Amino acid sequence: MNAVLVVNSGSSSIKYQVIDEQSGDRLAQGLVERIGESGRGRVVYKGAAGESATEQDIPDHSAGFAAIVEEFRAAGTPIDELGIVAVGHRVVHGGSDFIAPTLIDDAVAARILELAELAPLHNPGHYAAIVAARAVFPELPHVAVFDTAFHQTMPARAYTYALDTQLAADHGIRRYGFHGISHQVVSRRAATHVDKPLESLKQIVLHLGNGASICAIDGGQSVDTSMGLTPLEGLVMGTRSGNIDAGAIFHLLRRGVSVDQVDQELNKRAGFLGMTGSNDFRDVRAAAASGDEAAILAIDVYVHRARHYLGAYLAVLGGTDTVVFTAGLGENGPDLRALICAGFEWCGLKLDASRNEAAGSGARVISADDSAITVLVVPTDEEAEIAQQSIALVAEGMR
Repeated sequence: MNAVLVVNSGSSSIKYQVIDEQSGDRLAQGLVERIGESGRGRVVYKGAAGESATEQDIPDHSAGFAAIVEEFRAAGTPIDELGIVAVGHRVVHGGSDFIAPTLIDDAVAARILELAELAPLHNPGHYAAIVAARAVFPELPHVAVFDTAFHQTMPARAYTYALDTQLAADHGIRRYGFHGISHQVVSRRAATHVDKPLESLKQIVLHLGNGASICAIDGGQSVDTSMGLTPLEGLVMGTRSGNIDAGAIFHLLRRGVSVDQVDQELNKRAGFLGMTGSNDFRDVRAAAASGDEAAILAIDVYVHRARHYLGAYLAVLGGTDTVVFTAGLGENGPDLRALICAGFEWCGLKLDASRNEAAGSGARVISADDSAITVLVVPTDEEAEIAQQSIALVAEGMR
């Protein structure tokens, strides 16, 4: 048995899955949270031997990985006996340096940390977990799979901001795009579901979760996407504002709001949270149903922004074969899907109301039979994609 340990880490958490290379089955999965925070951390494990949840002091990511190894040992399934042949790390920002899965050495790890300037909420946690995991598994190859890599196929007209050329070059300011791992796996699975070659399809994928982005994909390659230099740009999200006039930032700064506070306001206290007091769409939906005007407006803004991009990417692609919804809200929000798709009959996009409302867990078509555009719901699986890309890179290096 060959397996991949997939690691998705943040500044205070480590999520992991052990995935069988051949079947894609999850052999084990778990979570370490509240790393480095006051109070005791939490370690959750789920595997063939059962489930456990413990609390302990976890001062850093090294202690987090030590706790993971101990949970496997305590369950009677030592992690070094699971046939793990690679460790795949999700990394949010690869800048322009990393355009494909990359074997991690000291130089690559250091560059990931340097890129924290562009992703301060993500890359430092990735780096800390990479250092800790390489210490625990020094004999295994470690692979970085980047959220930005899929979007490196965008043409210059899509990724270039209209800034002074030298200024942009000096500071690395361009559109990078994110959720690339999800957009890649979902577009591929959508092509399989409609039984057409990926290379022949034009697709628009809406990844709608607490973080949200939309991507125009032509022949399996990203040609435009809504997130930009950072994951802040684009759609309305749980706590992020999405698009905002840069002049609003200057206005706040001139009125004495600090740079750090502006950063927090736009990334942590905006979006659904800023407009309604909750970043959980279930709360927003319930409030709107009860007549809460702020919640009604928040949903209207969310839908309007999504429709804005959907229309734009129809123009960018010159039409599309599929529109694909994925991630938490995309997969489980029939009301949002209906609102976003409403009024696009002019281009041949028609939902089937009963299909859209029907519960389901797998890939499924929700468009009408006479719709010129196939609309699908396709569950994302970023961990499986990271595992596949990691094992492919390791296998290539062994040939």
